[in-house]
Amino acid sequence: MAVFQRLFLTSGILWLAVPCLHAGQQDAKTSDQVSYYKDIRPIFQLHCQGCHQPAKAQGGFVMTGYAELFKKGDHDIPGVMVGQPAKSMILTQITSQNGKPPAMPRGKDPLNAHEVDLITRWVAQGARDDTPASARDVLVDMDHPPVYQLPPVITSVAYSPDGSLLAVAGYHEILLHKSDGSGLVARLVGLSERVQSLAFSPDGKWLAATGGNPGRFGEVQIWDVAKKKLKLSLPVTFDTVYGASWSRDGTKLAFGCADNSLRAIDAATGKQILFQGGHGDWVLDTVFSKDDSHLVSVSRDMSMKLTEVVTQRLVDNITSITPGALKGGLMAVDRHPTKDDLLIGGSDGAPKIYQMYRTKARQIGDDFNLIRKFPAMTGRVFAVKYNKDGSRIIAGSSYNGKGEVHIYQAADGKLVTKLEGVKSAMYAVAFRPDGAQVASAGFDGAVRLNDANNGKLIREFVPCPLTATPVAAAGRR
Repeated sequence: MAVFQRLFLTSGILWLAVPCLHAGQQDAKTSDQVSYYKDIRPIFQLHCQGCHQPAKAQGGFVMTGYAELFKKGDHDIPGVMVGQPAKSMILTQITSQNGKPPAMPRGKDPLNAHEVDLITRWVAQGARDDTPASARDVLVDMDHPPVYQLPPVITSVAYSPDGSLLAVAGYHEILLHKSDGSGLVARLVGLSERVQSLAFSPDGKWLAATGGNPGRFGEVQIWDVAKKKLKLSLPVTFDTVYGASWSRDGTKLAFGCADNSLRAIDAATGKQILFQGGHGDWVLDTVFSKDDSHLVSVSRDMSMKLTEVVTQRLVDNITSITPGALKGGLMAVDRHPTKDDLLIGGSDGAPKIYQMYRTKARQIGDDFNLIRKFPAMTGRVFAVKYNKDGSRIIAGSSYNGKGEVHIYQAADGKLVTKLEGVKSAMYAVAFRPDGAQVASAGFDGAVRLNDANNGKLIREFVPCPLTATPVAAAGRR
């Protein structure tokens, strides 16, 4: 029987006619075939690649590429032996041996029975690679750093607490520069194509990054700043993650996710210690309260929410929940250095300061927690920061490919200065700890260092090396 498909339009209803197959006619082998790209690769990304990647090859074994799966690690046994699941090291590590729990993933819950069955069947069926040619990744790791033809869009910048370093988000990497822009110190290359946020720990020993590969996986990274080595890589969700923030004591790291959740982990182990799913859209930024007892999150759902850390309980909507009170989503939040005042920026272009805790019963239509509203900037505000003593704020905005960066007095909202040299949409801003200099960056891929008092441009530089040679690696993201 010839195979065909035909569309019929009957009484306004569209019908799809397909040939009937006799029982047993369907190819059972095809329907049972396990796909590396669709079935196995996501399992490895979620459970294994955090500890088995070029930047952190525990056990001498890497699982980020298909070819690496067949190599030997410290156990001197191939990870995968085609057609022989029982002799494949990956299978022996994720299954119970001699009555003992599975050895991997270390420190986490074992893979479920379905996941183990998929991997077992894939190896038994020949461990074929069915990755589409269009999805095959160019090798990018510490030994093969990204090659740029154009500067990448910069989504985050952060100064180290001592003011000596400036971290800049690149493609697949964090670019560590001297804070005066005079030289590149290190390139921290990881799994994530996108690096969405950067945050130094309060003591400056660690640098956290959130990001991932859009529509594939999210990742939280923690780097040892002195050693320039990856301490922790935690795959989480199936899309990029945002808004990293440290607790004051440096033991917890919070972040937001595109699955509408707010999460926090133990920074030493990566164990999740908080999950709050009360937002109705992507959670784009987070910050801890002054005493670490609460977490604040902002979202595209036009709300700023307060969550108690110990109980993981959603306590309050800090912003008004009255329809129309907030116009558009919120992109960024920062806390005053010495008190629980919250600076936010979002789609309406007007930075605002709110008090964290409600001291009056909520009334319909109120926005009681609002302390101050700053003059509206052009477009959306994508980034906001306090300076070290909380006396000033900086905000960066974007509209139709153009941007602005303004510095205001926090106490009365008076404009201090507008930064010179801004040429494109601005997505990242930061005060140097001494307050004398600010960094900003965005769509055009240039980092600008300006005087915080008069806005004068001090230095402008592209944070990554550029090449004129055509390459298949990263350019503009």
